[in-house]
Amino acid sequence: MAGLTGVVGLAALGGLAARDDKPSSDKVSDAQPSTNRQNVSDAGGADDKGAKDDGAGDDEWSGDGWSGFDDQSGKDDKGGDKNDEKDRTKQVPCDTDKLIQEITFANSRNGGVLELAKGCTYNLTRNDYEGNGLPVITERITLKGEHTTIGRDATADYFRILNVGPGGHLTLKGLSIKGGQTIQRAMTMDAATVWAPYSPSVRTTAAAQLAKPTTPAAKPGAAAEPAAAAAKPATAAGAAKPAAAAAATKSAAAKPVAEAAKPVAEAAKPVAEAAKPVAEAAKPVAAAGPAAVPLVEEPGFNDGAGVLVQPGGRAEILDSELLYNQSGGNGGGLANFGSTRLSKTTVAHNTAFFFGGGIFNAGVLQVDESKVKDNTGIIGGGGIANGAAGIFTDSVDGGSVWVYKSEITDNETLGFGGGVLDVEGTTTLHETTVSGNTAVLAGGGVAVADSQLTLKDATVVKNSTAGVGGGVAVTFDSVATIENSRINDNTAGFFGAGLYNEDSVTTLRDSEVVGNRAIGPFARGGGIFNTEGSEVTLHRTKVAHNFSTLAPGGIFNSLGGTVTLDDESAVTANRPTNCFNVPDCFA
Repeated sequence: MAGLTGVVGLAALGGLAARDDKPSSDKVSDAQPSTNRQNVSDAGGADDKGAKDDGAGDDEWSGDGWSGFDDQSGKDDKGGDKNDEKDRTKQVPCDTDKLIQEITFANSRNGGVLELAKGCTYNLTRNDYEGNGLPVITERITLKGEHTTIGRDATADYFRILNVGPGGHLTLKGLSIKGGQTIQRAMTMDAATVWAPYSPSVRTTAAAQLAKPTTPAAKPGAAAEPAAAAAKPATAAGAAKPAAAAAATKSAAAKPVAEAAKPVAEAAKPVAEAAKPVAEAAKPVAAAGPAAVPLVEEPGFNDGAGVLVQPGGRAEILDSELLYNQSGGNGGGLANFGSTRLSKTTVAHNTAFFFGGGIFNAGVLQVDESKVKDNTGIIGGGGIANGAAGIFTDSVDGGSVWVYKSEITDNETLGFGGGVLDVEGTTTLHETTVSGNTAVLAGGGVAVADSQLTLKDATVVKNSTAGVGGGVAVTFDSVATIENSRINDNTAGFFGAGLYNEDSVTTLRDSEVVGNRAIGPFARGGGIFNTEGSEVTLHRTKVAHNFSTLAPGGIFNSLGGTVTLDDESAVTANRPTNCFNVPDCFA
């Protein structure tokens, strides 16, 4: 993945799991521990020299006590208070076998509080617990540390670090969970077959053959809708619809508008052609017919290399780190299918072969005053994925995600949602910054499909995609509400550098879409691109100083789409022009 930025296309997926730019220790966290670590393996015995840790929670957080998650750490199942902790607390020496033993005892004795050795690295070398380095958590257990690491030895077999089972409640405080790795699933299709069409060379060849008829991508059946949902942003099929609609209803009065839409239709052809392999990959799922919808989503064997929270499980990760974990499925650092809260925690340098490089969610997730950075989700959701589309893997409906006063930065994906991806879920980003993220296909900052998205007092800046929706891509019957937020300085190779809205309803209030750039040879709608059948409403919102290669640079509204401006909204200083097909907007 070395050097992946912005508009770079990749000819094949092979080799992407291995990174050339191996991160150095000074990139792991903004704060480094001042104490040396002891290192200990399953055989016991500490290294007197110690080893410096890659990072620890810092003190820069300025939270105001807000929490939408019931913090019941310290209370037992019978309603006890923190005074009971003293009777349930065990000191665990810097010995990995002792840690395993104490977790086993706590599971058999209605839980407990384990205080781990300060500055110790518990080095896991054995896979004795069905794919987990430690026993599955089945009771209320708290692991407390101070500059303490629980990690998988680099030479050990593949396994995740922690697994919270149904009925289990795990609390982590002051720990680094590091180096978990789960085996990659066998691929059912050659990755190059799917991703090669998105390389620059293939796009250039397709663009040179604009006269060639375009065959629409086959629409998957009901069971494959999530896959189609994720594929739609990159197809720019919505961008091709204006020309088709104009041709069907052509009249003398409509000719000038139809002519204006033609370049967009021509530009969409290469991308639509490129989407065909994804539609073909979805066909086997469609042929199988509708499947029974489970009441709850179940994790895959490879999900969650650092921490897995199963349905019915609960986790609180406080003042901790999830670092350098690699999942062969979804969720490099964390896969949550239950109920999980992360507070003042860093999730960094994790990788997922499918969705959710940092975090994958199919349950209830709260992230507050935390950092999700430098993660990679190969197919989608470089930072956070709420749900998964049926591309190479089973589709998983997203759950509920609330991110508050946090930073989602410098994450990347080959597919959709460099920072955040939501597939059939609900996501709220409140007082949160999404910046510097990259998606090759769509949604450099945020991508949603068949979902509900809320941005409140949020900032989406300096994200990029080679496809559509550099800042935000809202697609496939989604509803998005953007309040008191900024979508600024994002970049796209095709349409909607700030906001791309397809088959969806998006409302912006007291917000701004400023300084975004659609820079590809056929690019339009530097600020906002709205497709046929979609709705964008602006209240007291500014769309200014955006740029695109082809007019307009401000807002492009397809024939059959609806863009509504109130009297207090302004569309100004965009280049080459401000608007196309937008009432009350001066070109």
